[in-house]
Amino acid sequence: MTARTKPYNPNHIFVDTNVVIGAYCGDGKHQVDEDCLHYLSSLNGKRLFISALSIAQLVSLFQKKRTNEEIIDIVHQLQHRFTIVGFTNNDINEALVETGADIEDNIQYVIAKKQKCRILVTNNIKDYRLLMGVEAIKPSKIRIISR
Repeated sequence: MTARTKPYNPNHIFVDTNVVIGAYCGDGKHQVDEDCLHYLSSLNGKRLFISALSIAQLVSLFQKKRTNEEIIDIVHQLQHRFTIVGFTNNDINEALVETGADIEDNIQYVIAKKQKCRILVTNNIKDYRLLMGVEAIKPSKIRIISR
């Protein structure tokens, strides 16, 4: 008898790039994203994931807004809070055939699915509506995940 693997792990949570960037923007407009990351960090028994793509996008966006030292500090904070997941050419190819509306979000979805994440936290719920296997929730709804 072969053991069945679970398609997801309820303790694995993936955070989309838009939430990570919003949390570190430093403006009041994205306070919900910042609060979301603080709440996620307080959860016991949960593994938090982001993609290497998120790190690259954050660095690229902040390069003209922050000093190198500030960016390095942010990346170190992210390394402390999250498992940062790389991706392969196969992941990209899988993302290119997904039914989601946004290719970057398809890549994030494939990476989340590879880590068996049950929950994907994003501000772009609509971009994940057609993608099966993960539950996309907004940062403002993060407290449905119990401690």
